[in-house]
Amino acid sequence: MTQTALKERPLSRPPAEFDSYVEAYPELLRDPVRERFAPGGRFFIERKRLLLKAFLQGAGVAMQRARWLDIGCGRGDLLAASQSEFRYAAGCDLSAGMIAGAKGLDVRLQNAPDQLPFDDGSFDLLTAVCVYHHVDVEVRARLTTEAARVLRPGGIFCVMEHNPFNPVTRFIVRRSPVDANAELLSAGEVRRLVRVAGMQVLRTQYFLLFPEFVYQRLAWLEAGLSGLPLGGQYAVFGSRP
Repeated sequence: MTQTALKERPLSRPPAEFDSYVEAYPELLRDPVRERFAPGGRFFIERKRLLLKAFLQGAGVAMQRARWLDIGCGRGDLLAASQSEFRYAAGCDLSAGMIAGAKGLDVRLQNAPDQLPFDDGSFDLLTAVCVYHHVDVEVRARLTTEAARVLRPGGIFCVMEHNPFNPVTRFIVRRSPVDANAELLSAGEVRRLVRVAGMQVLRTQYFLLFPEFVYQRLAWLEAGLSGLPLGGQYAVFGSRP
């Protein structure tokens, strides 16, 4: 579906779930366990930025020439941290309230969870960070197929999600108001979605095994354990052939 066709759709739409979280979003994320793991929460964004950069560099992707789309970008925290490393960076989200806080970023509103407001083959890199557990199970395959549509041949698709096998992650998610309707999915489920959408799986990597203060000393150990389902989150990297 082209961008022109998407623009022709009626713009009236019910408020997205996250519209109701906008004003209190930072407070809703606060959790004593989460704060002890990474005070202030900036560490979570930085780990994702570094993990993504390391993979792309290892894959020989020239980031300064690449076009990147962050699906479900919210307020654009990851975009703001990484956009300077790409030729072009954009985001999209279902929540008008959330993207209103993405100041200075190129963000667009989605009309539906399985519709991305961009043309075919527009991007070299797509990310979906902690998005899929908010997407209805029956819609996830359509979203993944839509992601493949806007990804150019040879482009990279990265899904980062909470690891349902990590008991601390499950504990925090269960207590979080913004995850009240969330349904976690395993890395294996993400890999199946990627393959069904016609893409190939390149790598699965687990991270956020150690709290911030421990990671600063034992980053090498977390890297060595990244193939085991131990970390609080995981990343599945795929590619469109």
